[in-house]
Amino acid sequence: METILTPLSPDWLYELQTFIDDWFFVLALGFLAFEFLRYWIFRKLSWTLVGDTLTNYVTLGLFIGITFLVLGAFYVTAFYYVWQFAIFNIEINWVTVLICIVLADLVYYWEHRFLHRVNIGWATHSVHHSSPFFNISVAYRFGPMDSFWPVLFHLPLVLLGFNPIVVLFAEVVVQLYQTALHTEAVRKLPRPVEAIMNTPSHHRVHHGSNPDYLDKNYAGIFIIWDRMFGTFAEEKEKATYGLTQPINSVNPLVTFLHGFYRLARDVWKMHGILNKAGVLVNPPGWQPKRPSKSTSK
Repeated sequence: METILTPLSPDWLYELQTFIDDWFFVLALGFLAFEFLRYWIFRKLSWTLVGDTLTNYVTLGLFIGITFLVLGAFYVTAFYYVWQFAIFNIEINWVTVLICIVLADLVYYWEHRFLHRVNIGWATHSVHHSSPFFNISVAYRFGPMDSFWPVLFHLPLVLLGFNPIVVLFAEVVVQLYQTALHTEAVRKLPRPVEAIMNTPSHHRVHHGSNPDYLDKNYAGIFIIWDRMFGTFAEEKEKATYGLTQPINSVNPLVTFLHGFYRLARDVWKMHGILNKAGVLVNPPGWQPKRPSKSTSK
């Protein structure tokens, strides 16, 4: 117990985060090679799959570039500015780190749900969902603003009193856990695991464009959030991956920007300023209500 409660250095935690993140990426590449072998064995390997996979990593590079050039500074500045007004001064030890991971996972659920249900969020998150395949490389398929929205949703944890480094570490843990879920190689896990934890089976549902799978299983680590908030769906039929309106392209720029292009197009076509604003803040496919015709004779 003494070891668990021993204070941890923020610098050490940051170095641990970097170490885990870097090595996980290397392991993910190794697992991708295994998945490609599996595709070859089942005769599912194609040039479209290869092109889609390369596109995933190009979008990752574009995302990293935008984050370092613009959004990274916003991320760090916002966290440390808000930390000045923290309600509590929460010590860094393994207990508080684990608590922060659980809270960050709950925050991720609501962030993820927002990205699906509000068009301005879906414009960037739809990039991640645009692949018609499902392998670990899809986890690295990012949109232009994917490092913007997490800041706003995780700021309350900093305001509560968690050190920004602890919050960033918790975010990385949630994201890396999610990354490992992007595979068809793992079928269903034992029932107790499937009941509590997010699994590849649950996440395949999330990536499915099947009518019964849309906007389901937003969880990061714990699927209990979806069970609690009414967004859980079990994998019963094979998922059809991708968007309900596919982009049908492996061009990295088309993939990276299609969400904002579609959003701008929908706003442009919509009549009325209020309705144009409504496109931004309502779910995908939203249309304003038409005034009912008078039934008087």
